[in-house]
Amino acid sequence: MEFRDRLFGNWGRASARQFDTSGTNGSVELTKRNPTFSLTKQGALSGNLRINLSWRMRTSDFGDRPAFGTGLRHPFRKFRPEMVQAQGPAMVNVDLDLACMYELQDGAKGVVQPLGNILGSLNNAPYVQLSGDDRFGSGSGETIYVNMDHRDKIKRLLIFVYIYDGTPAFDRTHALVTLFPGNGPQIEIALNERAPEARSCAVVMLENIKGEIILRREMKYVYGFQAELDRLYGWGLQWGRGYKKTKV
Repeated sequence: MEFRDRLFGNWGRASARQFDTSGTNGSVELTKRNPTFSLTKQGALSGNLRINLSWRMRTSDFGDRPAFGTGLRHPFRKFRPEMVQAQGPAMVNVDLDLACMYELQDGAKGVVQPLGNILGSLNNAPYVQLSGDDRFGSGSGETIYVNMDHRDKIKRLLIFVYIYDGTPAFDRTHALVTLFPGNGPQIEIALNERAPEARSCAVVMLENIKGEIILRREMKYVYGFQAELDRLYGWGLQWGRGYKKTKV
């Protein structure tokens, strides 16, 4: 026991010098205190960078019962966004969407998002692709893939989350964006700041800075949608109102 404690204690101190390893399962958590992470220094510059969004309800809205239920019997229950309590007795479904604004080195700009079924492309520009639209909070959530083999063609990517429809409920959900590089620990960014009326949140920026690929925690909530995030970050895109097709 003494050797084990010493071994893991030394490992923890070594890791803390580089990262905030307060995430789950030894992952790196980007926080206000430690907002950046270098994929270049980690050697995570090849293959696909996987970016996943999952969410669940806050326990405070439902008394003291566990939010995850019996996790061993239902391992994916914790990722369901299912029902989130609104102000008063009404209940609302929460449909969180994961999206990405991109800017390439050649000046091309655009967005990858469920709205409009703009899913992008992994092997061609913009080298960013969305897995699809998860409206109901399945175990896998929503995932964006970035082809890091084409990192030299990417200038910056803004990963953001927005509430497509219904009551704004960022303050009543636990949303988590997790990045899985091709090498090294996974990186977590929790959307845990209360913003009751916000409909969109800029979560993390990936930037190519003189050849170094840097991740930077943003966590900026806005009361509008993509156009407001665009103005905040100076993307310069033209936006129109869009709708999702009704599934039957």
